[in-house]
Amino acid sequence: MEIKVMHQVMEWNQDVSAQVRALLREKRVCLINVMGSPGTGKTSLITSLIAQLRNEFSIGVIEGDITGQIDAEKIAALHIPAVQLNTDGACHIEAMSIQNILPHFDLDALDVLFVENIGNLVCPAEFDIGENFRITVLSIPEGDDKVKKYPLMFTDTDCLVLSKCDMLPYFDFNTKTVREDYRGVNPEGPLFLLSNRTGDGVAELAEHLRDRIRRELA
Repeated sequence: MEIKVMHQVMEWNQDVSAQVRALLREKRVCLINVMGSPGTGKTSLITSLIAQLRNEFSIGVIEGDITGQIDAEKIAALHIPAVQLNTDGACHIEAMSIQNILPHFDLDALDVLFVENIGNLVCPAEFDIGENFRITVLSIPEGDDKVKKYPLMFTDTDCLVLSKCDMLPYFDFNTKTVREDYRGVNPEGPLFLLSNRTGDGVAELAEHLRDRIRRELA
């Protein structure tokens, strides 16, 4: 499958996110913004969710990176429409770039569009890209202090995923601390513990998303 590689043009974000949201509402496509640090397992999570959801929903993926197309190639190998967005140094994706990429998808044939945002716990949280909801991924090797250090990322999210939980025996990571810190900034936000390597917890997250996607599409 040929992978289109787009390059981000930095533009003012105001109003564009609303235009993106309106178009996707018209086309009945649910946009999911997946955020987290580099190496936290965002691509692995998306591929795991594709396996769980593709029988019910038609899925596409926008892969955001500074450069390269490694992750888009992984998605395309699953026979899922994928477009690579390279920001050429920018630390986040902007709504203007999403707007420019959407014509490269057959939106009439899609139900769900995942966006893997740039690996960063700061900038992506500040930019509305027209998403229906956000998933923040925090991996066990990153440490249990990240909610305190980067509160906006965890405040402005609809779902927190603790990934690589198969590594809990090898790291000094306190899940209770993260849960309490998360509740402090996002009292209603659901939290899921999972491992993409073992598959533990993936089905529970997929079921949560399945219900949420159905509501959004309705």
